[in-house]
Amino acid sequence: MVPKEKTSSNAWNDYQPGDFYDELISSPGNARKPAQKLYSYLKSLSPDDIASRKQAAESAIREMGISFTVYTDEGNIDRAWPFDIIPRIITKKQWDKTDAGLKQRLQALNMFIDDLYHDQKIIKDGIIPEYVLKQSANYRPECEGISPAFGVWAHICGTDLVRDKDGEFYVLEDNLRVPSGVSYMLENRSIMKRVLPEVFEKIHIAPVGDYTSRLFETLTSLSPRKIKKPVVAVLTPGIFNSAYFEHAFLAQKMGAELVEGSDLVVQDDDCVYMKTIGGLERVDVIYRRIDDLFIDPEVFHKDSVLGVAGLIRAWRAGNVALANAPGAGVADDKVVYAYVPQVIKYYLDQDPLISNVETYLCYDDKQRQHVLANLDKLVVKPANESGGYGMLIGPHSTKKERDTFADLIKANPRNYIAQPTLALSTAPAFIGKNNVPEPRHLDLRPFVLQGKDSYATTGGLTRVAMKKGSLVVNSSQGGGSKDTWIVDTSSSTNVSEGQ
Repeated sequence: MVPKEKTSSNAWNDYQPGDFYDELISSPGNARKPAQKLYSYLKSLSPDDIASRKQAAESAIREMGISFTVYTDEGNIDRAWPFDIIPRIITKKQWDKTDAGLKQRLQALNMFIDDLYHDQKIIKDGIIPEYVLKQSANYRPECEGISPAFGVWAHICGTDLVRDKDGEFYVLEDNLRVPSGVSYMLENRSIMKRVLPEVFEKIHIAPVGDYTSRLFETLTSLSPRKIKKPVVAVLTPGIFNSAYFEHAFLAQKMGAELVEGSDLVVQDDDCVYMKTIGGLERVDVIYRRIDDLFIDPEVFHKDSVLGVAGLIRAWRAGNVALANAPGAGVADDKVVYAYVPQVIKYYLDQDPLISNVETYLCYDDKQRQHVLANLDKLVVKPANESGGYGMLIGPHSTKKERDTFADLIKANPRNYIAQPTLALSTAPAFIGKNNVPEPRHLDLRPFVLQGKDSYATTGGLTRVAMKKGSLVVNSSQGGGSKDTWIVDTSSSTNVSEGQ
């Protein structure tokens, strides 16, 4: 006799959050207060209901063309966006505090970057060792003395947040070069409105749809020409880049031009022009999605075909704005990350509103010895890698891997930091074909804008480690994603989006 498949309700009663802080479930069979309406709805779904909604999400992803590219030894693979239909829920009260902390952090980081390319007071005052700057892979001497509009270098920041077992948010890292993922945050909401439209009528969910208009406002505020309609362009490396979907998405939503390096030229007047069928058109602001070293062969890699010769010259002359500014990545360094609390105190005379994760600096002799003695317990990260590459997750590592990392740390201690293995929060996800909720670890990447004004997304991109027990959430490493709902439990008015 074939055993009867569990009902969805029984599956939820059997859900075990384990020893981690679960975003949705406080204990087996009990939802956290802001998730109670969603929980009741999910429990009412039969396995067939769940399967049909998962299928609807997959169909929407294919129809909308939502994809990302994974680089492999066999070549580039274009994959459909991996998505879980159970949203993550955060209270508005907690998010308001987080919003303020994100803006505080980016303001201080921009003051720090501007200081480094001018007077370097923070180094002269002994807050950050000069050694840290001299060994920075992303400090660009070519940018010294340049003063971008409003003193802002990092106009778009993707800050990675995690929740530990106490349920509080911590900053895991800052992404200040070319942070990606915001298009998937927006598309996640569109998918959810197709899959669970009835839930949006019952729960007060804060909107996210104003991001592209706020991004466009931020970019146009940087224009060196004070004209009614500055020309904004999104500079992409091209269709083979892993984030090309996002480049095209943002350009289309903003009504900006999507260009490659070959579409632009810098003339003798040190202005940037776009090639059009009607002739050359001046460009005022470039949202560049190309790494520093490839944006201008006159200044950086001489053989780059992705960038525009003379672009830095035009920027230095004040004839074009670049977002994010070249050189902003100096604050992307994970060694600099360890000093951000001091950076906030130094420039703003404030305590951080969001704490860092405890961090060990391997260039410090005492801290390095602690790291080397505890590699089996720590997460070790290179200072300037991204996408989850080059890491050692100690508890999941082999002795051979730990020995390799010990040698790497000893050879170049400045290039490594270590952090405790966090008890990353979990949330339920429907895994596989059984449609049974299982806990999976996750993080959150909100996006923060700074130009003339500051803005932070309501929530952000929730990334999920779809493999059981995994702490790696990056899509390139097999991770998935969820919609993120900021819920106002005190509101009597439905603030859900009507889009």
